[in-house]
Amino acid sequence: MKISHVGAADHDIVTAAVAAAEARTSGEIVTVIAAQSNDYDDVALVWASIIAFIAMSVIALFPDFYQGLYYRVTGGWGHELTANQWLGTVIAIGVIKWIGMWLILLWRPLRLWLTPRAILAGRVRARAVDLFKVGAEAKTQGRTGVLLYVSLMEHRADIVADQAIAAKVSPDVWGDAMAALIDHVRAGRPGEGMAEAVRQMGAVLAEHFPRGSENPNELPDRLIEL
Repeated sequence: MKISHVGAADHDIVTAAVAAAEARTSGEIVTVIAAQSNDYDDVALVWASIIAFIAMSVIALFPDFYQGLYYRVTGGWGHELTANQWLGTVIAIGVIKWIGMWLILLWRPLRLWLTPRAILAGRVRARAVDLFKVGAEAKTQGRTGVLLYVSLMEHRADIVADQAIAAKVSPDVWGDAMAALIDHVRAGRPGEGMAEAVRQMGAVLAEHFPRGSENPNELPDRLIEL
């Protein structure tokens, strides 16, 4: 199910889950949701170039067939093309194919579908790390900030933790929270998915970073939508 934004109810659910989770831990959870992490323009460029190259290669491999096709299209009135004219025609066809494929890939769902999963995961991770550096890294006294990031169009999410948390909690510990989140997002319930992930993250943080006598709220509880 494709969704590109969340509603007010989702914001309320996630914000409440963050507040409840942080009541048990000195850790600080930041939640961010985005419609998409990257435009993948480079992926569209590569695909357009591949299609253009294939088209020109096929013509080069079967020149007699395509020259015959040219003469049939012109009704036999077309003059015989010189080698340079034929080369120019092949290049022109390649350019037309490139432009056509580029225009087709302006449709974002197809562009995403043609993007390898490893690239999708890498771009989402990179965006999560960038947001973490801006909004959560070294923003708490004990370096106990952690970012939960969801990218809707890619159906992917990531968790990035500050230094103190990363030293005690290995990335695989967040696996159950991530799995629950993705299941909900795929079912069209991003708010519930993020809230469930926050609850599970809160349990992990409470185990390693229990609430102290002083527990200032150093990072925003609200869901940030980009």
